[in-house]
Amino acid sequence: MWKRTVFFSGAFLCVTWATTASPIIYQVTVNTSSISNTAGSFDFNFNPGSLGVSQSASAQVLNFASDGSLLGGPALSGDVSGGPLPLALTFDNGTVFNDYFQGFNFGSTLSFDVSLDGPALSSPDGTSTSGSTFAFSMFSNPAGTVPALTNNLTDGFAFTVDVNLDGTTTVTNFSDQTTVVPAADAVPEPSSFVLIGTALVCCMVLRLWRQQFCAEAGLARGNPIP
Repeated sequence: MWKRTVFFSGAFLCVTWATTASPIIYQVTVNTSSISNTAGSFDFNFNPGSLGVSQSASAQVLNFASDGSLLGGPALSGDVSGGPLPLALTFDNGTVFNDYFQGFNFGSTLSFDVSLDGPALSSPDGTSTSGSTFAFSMFSNPAGTVPALTNNLTDGFAFTVDVNLDGTTTVTNFSDQTTVVPAADAVPEPSSFVLIGTALVCCMVLRLWRQQFCAEAGLARGNPIP
């Protein structure tokens, strides 16, 4: 009986681990109608922080779609692979600057998903001293020097997603035309699974304990084991 308890407890822990290791995904939609037919550019980057050591993490740009059109080929820097858009792009934070820059003739809208994964999110080490940041920028010129659709005129970011030292993420939106939301099929917070799973395991342990207690009581009275 107790072997079964240990087995189910271990299974629960495996399920909980798998849940906490799932990527964090954001869906991004940008209303670019105000700069429609503008020959401009946009930029994705995913970089380690500047405050010290950043734990390993990766970012993917998925499901890119727009009624605009690409202008020429992309310019890649650092640890970036995949593409060209609309194919998936993969970044990691192994070098200081990891960037994908693309000339673009804007239409009325564009959208994509950002998927964040890796040890920094699934199992924070507690010793790293700096997080990592994913950023998206748009520009109203192909050279990428005039920020568009943002109030962040210093860096030109439309939005950023910070990977924090505790494995959580923080979105900062600088653009009224940009919407960044968690993916609709995102799993519940790991803490919810822990609470539910713990309750189930406790109920299972109590049930098995009751069965064993009744069996021992039956033997003491000379009754057969139920």
